[in-house]
Amino acid sequence: MRLLRSVLVTLLALTKISFASSSSVLVVLDPSLDREDYSIFFGGLEERGYNLTFRAPRDTSPAITDYDVPNYDHVILFAPDTKTYAQDITPQSLVGLLSENINLLIALSPKQTPLTSLAAEFSLILPPPETPLISHHPARSEPPTTIPVPVLSSSPILTPGIPPIWFTGAPHALGSTPMLIPILRAPAESFAADPTSDADSDALVAASEKGGEGLWAGSQMGLVTGFQTKVNSRVVFAGGVKMFSDEYAKKELPSGGAPGNALLATDVAAWVFQEKLRLRIDGVEHHRVGESVAPEVYTTNDEIVYTAHISAYDSKTSAWKPYSGIDDLQLEFTMLDPHIRTSLPPVPGTPGTYQVQFRAPDRHGVFKFVLNWKRKGYSYLESSTTVPVVPPRHDQYPRFLSAAWPYYAGAISTSVGFFLFAALWLAGDVKGERKKGSKVE
Repeated sequence: MRLLRSVLVTLLALTKISFASSSSVLVVLDPSLDREDYSIFFGGLEERGYNLTFRAPRDTSPAITDYDVPNYDHVILFAPDTKTYAQDITPQSLVGLLSENINLLIALSPKQTPLTSLAAEFSLILPPPETPLISHHPARSEPPTTIPVPVLSSSPILTPGIPPIWFTGAPHALGSTPMLIPILRAPAESFAADPTSDADSDALVAASEKGGEGLWAGSQMGLVTGFQTKVNSRVVFAGGVKMFSDEYAKKELPSGGAPGNALLATDVAAWVFQEKLRLRIDGVEHHRVGESVAPEVYTTNDEIVYTAHISAYDSKTSAWKPYSGIDDLQLEFTMLDPHIRTSLPPVPGTPGTYQVQFRAPDRHGVFKFVLNWKRKGYSYLESSTTVPVVPPRHDQYPRFLSAAWPYYAGAISTSVGFFLFAALWLAGDVKGERKKGSKVE
């Protein structure tokens, strides 16, 4: 029985490798939402080569994983108001998917759902239930919960110059983890409150008088936030699902222009599905100056050349291309603590190649070449290579040191003086002793 199960798992894994493309997406869509209302967003994904599969939150098929083998590369959760899910969709299972390099796009809502506790796992803090984002500016005919939000983010995830977007949903506060990536923030004049009552106005005033403690207002709140794990899998939390709808993509702004919902949704999906800002280290090399092969050991004060090759993913050609756009890459030569930290600049004329030359420290031990480049929105670049550094052999020390010539001269002059004194002492006059001896006789 065990053999049969192992064979089944192996065949299943081989089937996934052979037939599942790297663009398979499972869309968990709430039954209250019509797929056709999001045709611009879903159609854009299909045009870029994604194979979309739809299921309801409570359906058990198709499963996200079979025998711990993922069936999809990305998961979209557009079920913000659903309170019960199938057994394969729980906060714990969704967190586990990220460790398998499965990317998630999740839409939240002002209601209390299992996704609320999932957001807390990623250091996102949601306001009390039934308190959506509200703004009375600018003046418009829409309700205060339907807000035109200016896109002021300088994040590399978004295309510059995106027009304001329509938003309806819940904001969230960002925790202190550096893995969070703010994509879209709330307008400065907005706040989270119960739209059916003005009872929260006193709470807002009281919170502002306390220096902002407990204040759900202002541009410190996030509306769309990304998170990148240590294994470079990505998840995006959007405060509302309607921002992806056709209605908001076509709805005219109060200023009279077209909104940027479609462009923002495209950028967000491209980032979370690993189309944008995806980097990798193809390889690293190290050797002594004048050589081309890495030695087994280095000697103290050796001149070392370290080279790294980095590429970026091009979604248009689905290929990796050399990338020289990093201007703040650093190399550390460490033994517990960094003994050397130096810039690793790109080599002009050689795309994707970064190189630096430095002298090994005058200390022996086990060292590491360490690359650790982490920037918000970009894939993390990490590399570690261990090398030993030994003192020179007995026949590798220089025979004479120019700085020691004063000591050499002192030793030579002392030796010469000693021999001259000895020669004069031994060869001196002894006539007086001979005369004294003749008188005694």
